[in-house]
Amino acid sequence: MTGKLQRGSLVIATHNKGKLREIQALLAPYGVECLSAGELGLPEPAETGTTFAENALIKARAAAEAANLPALADDSGLCVAALGGAPGVYTADWAEAAPYEGGPGRDWYMAMGKVEGKLCEQGADTPRDGYFACVLAIAWPDGASAVYEGRAHGTLTWPPRGTLGFGYDPVFVPAGGTRTFAELDPEEKHRISHRADAFAKLVAEQFPE
Repeated sequence: MTGKLQRGSLVIATHNKGKLREIQALLAPYGVECLSAGELGLPEPAETGTTFAENALIKARAAAEAANLPALADDSGLCVAALGGAPGVYTADWAEAAPYEGGPGRDWYMAMGKVEGKLCEQGADTPRDGYFACVLAIAWPDGASAVYEGRAHGTLTWPPRGTLGFGYDPVFVPAGGTRTFAELDPEEKHRISHRADAFAKLVAEQFPE
């Protein structure tokens, strides 16, 4: 069951400021006012799905119901071929660390190190191919929903490079490039990222010319 977005307010169902900035930038040309779940004080629902689509829908539906507004959720992750697609939907879990006063409970450098360590365990010749996957899910208060998936293929590098991205961006070099996502200007990354790929599919259906 699908609906259509109207120009107006849309809840971005995330507490991740990096994701929020990217989605706001992508939606800016379409006259959509973005409100974040964090700004509205909405709780983060348990992500109990086993796929990106399931988790994105869980977050979007929870936000749409709580705010009584259309909601857009993103579920994304890094999938490494040599690791059987891991960390996949558990991408954020690999970064779980004890929270400290005034700071988050996720350590992305630790998460990147886990990926690198598991690749090194398999030997120097282990392929380092992988991709970022992104699913954007929109949910409306009436129960309608829509899902769009995008991917960005590339290879993993070590040590991490760059300070402009978030998550695993410092170790991901997109196909055909030499710089990591974290070394790219945000506008340049927006053009080629997994989120941009998913967003292009969303725009084609939700904001057709």
